[in-house]
Amino acid sequence: MHAVESPARPAGALSGGGFRRGVPTDVPTGARRARAGARLRRLAARTGPGCSAVLLVVGVWQLVHLLGLSPVLPAPATVLRDLSAAWSAGTLGPGLLHSLGRCLAGFAASAAVGVPLGLLLHRSGFVRVPLAPTLSAFQSLPAAVLVPIAVICLGTSQAAVYLVVLLGAVPSVATGVLTALDQVPPLLVRAGRTMGATGAAGVRHVLLPAALPGVVAALRQGWAFGWRALMTAELMASTPLPGLGQVLDAGRRSGRLGPVLAAALVILAVGVVVETGVFGPVQRRVLRARGLPAAQER
Repeated sequence: MHAVESPARPAGALSGGGFRRGVPTDVPTGARRARAGARLRRLAARTGPGCSAVLLVVGVWQLVHLLGLSPVLPAPATVLRDLSAAWSAGTLGPGLLHSLGRCLAGFAASAAVGVPLGLLLHRSGFVRVPLAPTLSAFQSLPAAVLVPIAVICLGTSQAAVYLVVLLGAVPSVATGVLTALDQVPPLLVRAGRTMGATGAAGVRHVLLPAALPGVVAALRQGWAFGWRALMTAELMASTPLPGLGQVLDAGRRSGRLGPVLAAALVILAVGVVVETGVFGPVQRRVLRARGLPAAQER
C-alpha cells in the first residue's frame, strides 16, 4: 500500500506553527521581546526629552518656591489642588469644551479661507503683489490689538471671538500655503502639463500633492495662531461666554496666582496634545510617504 501524502505546507512553515496574514505566529520569544524593547526605546526617544523638560521646569519652580524668591508664586502642589478644585466645581471642564469647540470651528473656517487664498496668491500675480506683503505684516499684529476691533464691529458676542480667531489664523495659513506652493519644483509642474494636467487638474493632481508637507505645516501653524488668539479674545472681550478665558479672568479677579497658573497649564496642555497627538503624526506620515529622512528623525 502507498502511504497517504500529507497536505503540503506553505514554504517556511514550522512544525506546530501557524500563519497570520502570511507571517508565522510561532515567532521565538526572544524575537518578540526584542521587538517590544525596540518599541519601548522608540517611545522613550520621542517622549523622553519632553518629560525631562517638564520635570526640569517643575523642579526649578519648586526650588524657587522653597527659597522664597517670589512671594506670590505658589508651589506646584498648590496649583494642582486649584486645578482639581476647578474641575470638581464644574467650571474647568465645560470651559475647556466650549473653548475647544470655538477653536475647532474657527480653525475649520480659517483653513477653508486660508488654503484657497494662498492658492490664489500663487496663481495670480495681480492679487499677490498688494496682498501677500499685507498678510505677512498682519501676522505681526498681537491678538490683543484685534480684540478691540472685533468688539467695536460685532459687540461683545461670540461672533467677535470668532472674528479674532479668523484674523489671527487666516494670514498664517495663507502665507504658509503660498510658501509651500512656491517651493514646488517647476520641472514637476511642467511634467504635469506635458501629461495633460493643466488648470484645475494640475492644481489637484500635481501642485497640491507636491506641496502637501508645507500645507500641513501651514495648518499646524494656523492652529497655534488661532488657539492663542482665542484665549486672548475670551480673556479680553468681556463676554459672558463660558471658556478657558473666563476661567483665567476669574482667577485674575480672585487675586490668587494659583488658579491663573492652573488655567494656563490646561491651555498649554491642550496645545501640546494637539501638536504632538494630531499634527505631529499627520506630518510624519506625509513625510514618510514621500521617503523624506526627516520623518525618521521626529
